[in-house]
Amino acid sequence: MFAPSLQTNPNPPSDAMTLLNIDIVSDVVCPWCFVGTRRMARALDLLRAEGRELAVTMRWLPFFLNPDTPPVGEPYRPFLEKKFGGAAAVEALWERVRSAGRSVGLELAFEKITVRANTLQAHRLLHWAQQRGDVDALVERLFAANFHNGEHVGDPAVLQRIAVECGYPAAEVAAYLASDIDTELVRAEERRVRELGVRSVPTYIFDGRSTISGAETPEILADAIRRHLADAAA
Repeated sequence: MFAPSLQTNPNPPSDAMTLLNIDIVSDVVCPWCFVGTRRMARALDLLRAEGRELAVTMRWLPFFLNPDTPPVGEPYRPFLEKKFGGAAAVEALWERVRSAGRSVGLELAFEKITVRANTLQAHRLLHWAQQRGDVDALVERLFAANFHNGEHVGDPAVLQRIAVECGYPAAEVAAYLASDIDTELVRAEERRVRELGVRSVPTYIFDGRSTISGAETPEILADAIRRHLADAAA
């Protein structure tokens, strides 16, 4: 089941609407990024409840949470236990993120994940899809594949199936993923966001000017947008 779309205004904005472009730097293997999608949607709802008319456009930018991941991936839990200092530390981390997820209606099934995925192909797929329009359903499905179903989101066959489920043509997706098209472009874009100072995800960039990092609460995200809009209007 897909979350409410973050692309909040499918029709052309009226003169009364405020245009807001949000670049979302994220990775599909980052649980806080999944939580962040829900929190940002709620933040926008808070702003609309105040009577603000927002025409929001989202763009998803790549970030490699684990840039050293082998192309075929590697065992998930052993990596985490080594990184965080053992099984107890991993369980505590998972429970903290699960709690945050439940607060926005997500049940995160970390125990189903067996492969720490390399996400270059997933970011290529998102880049390709964004050239064709709205990608909300695809983004949601990629997060759900990893954190609800434990699917290997670095596997081109899995990515193709997910894309087809979201309405993209099977043959085009298969040909694209089998090629190297846009590989260096996506890598360059990821380097660019790091050069901008992004070190953690999710990071939100409003109209290319204001930035907030972390899956903050809807209230904090809404306040960041309010401040940005006030500064832009000054």
